[in-house]
Amino acid sequence: RMDQALLLVRNELPAPGLRLAARAGPCHQCLYQFLAFVPPSNGSLRKPGTASVMVDTQHPLTLLLNSSVGETQLCKIQYHFGEFGNYSLVVKTLNASTKTVSCDLIINEGPVNSYLPILFAFLVYMGILAVLIVVRLFMKIDPVRNWVYKKLNPRETDRLINSELGSPNTTDSINCDPATHSWSTASRQRLHSLDTFRGLSLVIMVFVNYGGGKYWFFKHESWNGLTVADLVFPWFVFIMGTSIALSLSSMLRWGSSKWKVLRKILWRSFLLILLGIIVVNPNYCLGPLSWDNLRIPGVLQRLGFTYLVVAALELLFTRAESGTWEAPYPALQDILPYWPQWICILMLEAVWLCLTFLLPVPDCPRGYLGPGGIGDFGNYPNCTGGAAGYIDRLLLGEKHIYQHPSSSVTYQTTMPYDPEGILGTINSIVMAFLGLQAGKITLFYKEQHKQIMSRFVIWSIVMGIISAILTKCSKEEGFIPINKNLWSLSYVTTTGCFAFILLLLIYYLVDVKKLWSGAPFFYPGMNSILVYIGHEVFENYFPFKWKMQDSQSHGEHLTQNLTATTLWVIISYLLYRRRIFWKI
Repeated sequence: RMDQALLLVRNELPAPGLRLAARAGPCHQCLYQFLAFVPPSNGSLRKPGTASVMVDTQHPLTLLLNSSVGETQLCKIQYHFGEFGNYSLVVKTLNASTKTVSCDLIINEGPVNSYLPILFAFLVYMGILAVLIVVRLFMKIDPVRNWVYKKLNPRETDRLINSELGSPNTTDSINCDPATHSWSTASRQRLHSLDTFRGLSLVIMVFVNYGGGKYWFFKHESWNGLTVADLVFPWFVFIMGTSIALSLSSMLRWGSSKWKVLRKILWRSFLLILLGIIVVNPNYCLGPLSWDNLRIPGVLQRLGFTYLVVAALELLFTRAESGTWEAPYPALQDILPYWPQWICILMLEAVWLCLTFLLPVPDCPRGYLGPGGIGDFGNYPNCTGGAAGYIDRLLLGEKHIYQHPSSSVTYQTTMPYDPEGILGTINSIVMAFLGLQAGKITLFYKEQHKQIMSRFVIWSIVMGIISAILTKCSKEEGFIPINKNLWSLSYVTTTGCFAFILLLLIYYLVDVKKLWSGAPFFYPGMNSILVYIGHEVFENYFPFKWKMQDSQSHGEHLTQNLTATTLWVIISYLLYRRRIFWKI
């Protein structure tokens, strides 16, 4: 099968036989899992005992061969098997007098290169990009451009609108003051980098949710660590916070009362949570909506609650803009004016730390951050997620949280655990607030591009240093490991570091130098809620999914997932051209 290889064990040793066990590389402090019993050889017939097993090829494996009597370790082999490969492990005696045992791994049939489809897909998309660049160059020729415009008569989107999770309001009132009019004109120039960032995160999220070609690095990490799939959700939360800063500033600047803005925040948050529970979470292909096993947490629910807290906090403490605020410390002049918000966020983080490390969890060690199951040598099988999992099971019930966490495969956990649970929401609020700080920087320095980019660099360095301290630059041995399931503090600071760097690059290319229009990611970024809900609702329908000829092929899965993702980009482009934007 996909991500598997065949291993034939040949035992040339006499009785009593062998026990073959294995442990996956990413499985930290895991128990060895029994694979097969290998019978002894038949000395009279000189026939070795054999056993065949399927082994995982996604990660390196450690194979352990013990005697079936006494559990004496005979050999231990670390090897990364290749997909669809055929291997033999020959166990024999090298020296009869010393009873020295050798274990030789032989490749009977070479594996396939399962990564070639990625290379082919990359070349295809690069070819499409090259064609588009050539077309754009031709469009710069006046006769060609005039002919195309005459034939197509495209309708440009003249009035840019707010995106659904908050972005700058582009409606300005008429002002006769030339200086004010200059700032008014600048404010209408929407930051395309924000929509591009949001769209990039969304496109990767759609691709990952559709399967990511069934490659392990396009799936969420089983527990501690980081993959491509683990980056996109916090990035989406980050850019939502950035957009909150710009949209609230715009609405208040043009006369909206705080009560009116608060009502809009409450309504938007309610709709996001409701859409997540009623539309996205249930699988209506399996039957009508049932409260008995309805999952309550979810991505949109997390976004809705995070938006509510961060936007309400910003609205509560925001002040009317009245000139430049003089800070006693120039290096902190874009932070100190917002000290009440920072105090609230730090208090929330203190709550997360106290609950995570001090809350007593039945039958689990205090402050446990592990996956349970066979991890930690099987000592805490029902402690998945520690306090975070316990709070969700206590308040929501086991049937109302995610039943198949990413830890269930590698760590063989049996407890339900929700990566969008209650406790992790605190750190998603922190992540959105970091994005809000990025938005404050763009507002504070306005068109001072060098200042904005230098602040982004400083923030990325600060986040990186905090991550290095919390993790000790280690995957497993840090004070607080990087963990998407827990939304750990180090996970927030690490993805926040990457978010500041990515926003800096996109801002420089799109809004400063204008070397890139943001296409094609700009278009789904302008219709992010529609694309997200649409891709979830229509996930199992043609043309986003079809019956495969070979379901054990990474290439066919990758083709299907890339096709579905590309279709949503095309849909968002067509909606953009027709000026159709779904806001809530």
